[in-house]
Amino acid sequence: MSMMYKSYQFRLYPNDKQIIMIQKTFGCTRLVYNYYLEKRKKENTTCFDTIKDLPNLYSEYPFLKEVDSCSLRCSLFDLDDAFKRYFHKQTNYPKFKGKYSSKRSYRTNYITNNYKEKRYENIRVDLKRKVIILPKLKEVKIRGYRNLETLPGRIINATISENSSGKYYASVLVEVNHIVPKIIPKTIVGIDLGIKDVVITSDGEKVKNEKIIEKYEKRIKRKQRELSRREKGSSNYYKTKRKLAILFQKLKNARKHFIHQITKKLVLENDIVVSETLKAKEMIEEKKFSKYLTDVSLSEICRILEYKAKYYGKRYIQIDSYYPSSQECSRCGYKNEKVKDLSVRNWLCPECGSYHDRDINASMNILFEGIKMYMKEFI
Repeated sequence: MSMMYKSYQFRLYPNDKQIIMIQKTFGCTRLVYNYYLEKRKKENTTCFDTIKDLPNLYSEYPFLKEVDSCSLRCSLFDLDDAFKRYFHKQTNYPKFKGKYSSKRSYRTNYITNNYKEKRYENIRVDLKRKVIILPKLKEVKIRGYRNLETLPGRIINATISENSSGKYYASVLVEVNHIVPKIIPKTIVGIDLGIKDVVITSDGEKVKNEKIIEKYEKRIKRKQRELSRREKGSSNYYKTKRKLAILFQKLKNARKHFIHQITKKLVLENDIVVSETLKAKEMIEEKKFSKYLTDVSLSEICRILEYKAKYYGKRYIQIDSYYPSSQECSRCGYKNEKVKDLSVRNWLCPECGSYHDRDINASMNILFEGIKMYMKEFI
């Protein structure tokens, strides 16, 4: 048994007063973040120093007392994390948060206390009544996870966010006891990732690209043209902008659903999944395929396969991206350099006479290379 963190996202349905409080909290957390970012640029201060100095800011900005104080401290932790990532050369120097940013959110930590034999909690989720209790907001209606009666574990924090289409969400982080099953591998599959067919397995199965972007492309272009004709700052401009954001959200949700369907099937049906290591940035630089590569989100498929395999006790192996999986014959190992041309979809091996489908042959080679890497672990 091991402890792990799991997030549960709920759609929020706040009333008018709650919306005002959420918007106020967005503004206050942004103000605190930007204020201490400016201060840390000039002075050499730590996260502890900024938290200690925070009460002094209340006298300058009295409206900060109206919102959840924990969310203000969390914004300082976020600022400190941004600096740590910068010093470890993981990201660029922290930037100021904009008022009209498409992504607006704040986080508040779970706090509990016992007083007069009663337990008080600042964050509670009641799935039977379909409400969530949050600091300063009290009870907010929610939707999501109809099959759950309670959240399985201890609540750590909650993140309240608003997306560009104007919808509100609460993401609740929970610490759970998860038993990772010990599985003796019996089945293995090699997968080749592509554009026309998103996933080609070594079993000969092909998952066609649904080309989700084409379903929304015309409507998105039409709305973008409509938006360009609107006067900036007018009510019609913001109405059209919101409609455009809703279309982009639908496109995003459709992609997400498609990817989760593929990855769940692969992990549940196989004990070991093998794929190539993708270099997404280099692939997207090619203008000919960039549009469809971003649509199928191949790197996202690899990322989800990795964490789902860990969760179910399975194995996910990635072979070297420079391994010539398409060029080698999966029967005799003959390397045919003519197959470098992507237009060659089928070829005959001059050595053993085997007729190959380019993608299925590649998935077979990926499978064999994955078996080699797995067996090396026992040598």
